[in-house]
Amino acid sequence: MSLKIVVLAKQVPDTRNVGKDAMTPEGTVNRAALPAIFNPDDLNALEQALRLKEQNPGSTVGVLTMGPPRAGEIIRQSLYRGADTGWLLTDRLFAGADTLATSYALATAIKKIGDVDIVLGGRQAIDGDTAQVGPQVAQKLGLNQVTYAEDILGIEDGVATVRRHIDGGAETVQVPLPVLITVNGSAAPCRPQNAKLVMKYKYATCPMERPADDPRADLYAERPYLTLNQWSVADVDGDPQQCGLAGSPTKVKTVQNIVFQAKESKTLTGADADVEGLIKELLDEKIIG
Repeated sequence: MSLKIVVLAKQVPDTRNVGKDAMTPEGTVNRAALPAIFNPDDLNALEQALRLKEQNPGSTVGVLTMGPPRAGEIIRQSLYRGADTGWLLTDRLFAGADTLATSYALATAIKKIGDVDIVLGGRQAIDGDTAQVGPQVAQKLGLNQVTYAEDILGIEDGVATVRRHIDGGAETVQVPLPVLITVNGSAAPCRPQNAKLVMKYKYATCPMERPADDPRADLYAERPYLTLNQWSVADVDGDPQQCGLAGSPTKVKTVQNIVFQAKESKTLTGADADVEGLIKELLDEKIIG
């Protein structure tokens, strides 16, 4: 059977390489000091989507992302690997969204796309590590959901068979479509970019990415596939009060970059006095509690 697949993807700062300039004086992430990358778990989800496309002739894969115009790079990288289309949610009203507002925006966009069989996304993003957005989107859309997936084994008669990672092992579950599946970083890595697709889509951009006097205006007129879908809050019939900061009950007070440095060592026995002394020291130094 042919499938309409949407992959939720995010452009994130590379928090795996945090240096001294990664934080601002106000305690927030200095995004300008960190390279923007394709969220790793979302790449695993994209690979699962592309495998389903290959296994089910006539299927399509679209990538949905939210962010500033530069986040269109996520869609291009997906097209280079075999995705068919993409949608960028970009609007100042989307800015500052927590997981609740983000899932609302993504859910409204999926409703606009319509008739989606499978929504795939990474388990979590490395800049927030909440693993909340996928399940929240499923709840808002009333979809079945499977989390911690490592492999989609197949789809037959409208039912997906999924192997998921659990503590101590793995389990195989079956779930009827439509379904939302979040994929672990331990799943198969995403395939490399295809040279022919890079050449085809290297000039693909969203309208907001283009300069006013874009020299490639004629090229975009000749090749409509080079114009990526760009949607605002109004385009997806969203409620501004549920988007961005306005729709975000979570407020981040501060972000701290903690560096552990060993200055001294202490050898403890199993005696009650030693254990109690250690706990008291950890509490006094506010390391725990």
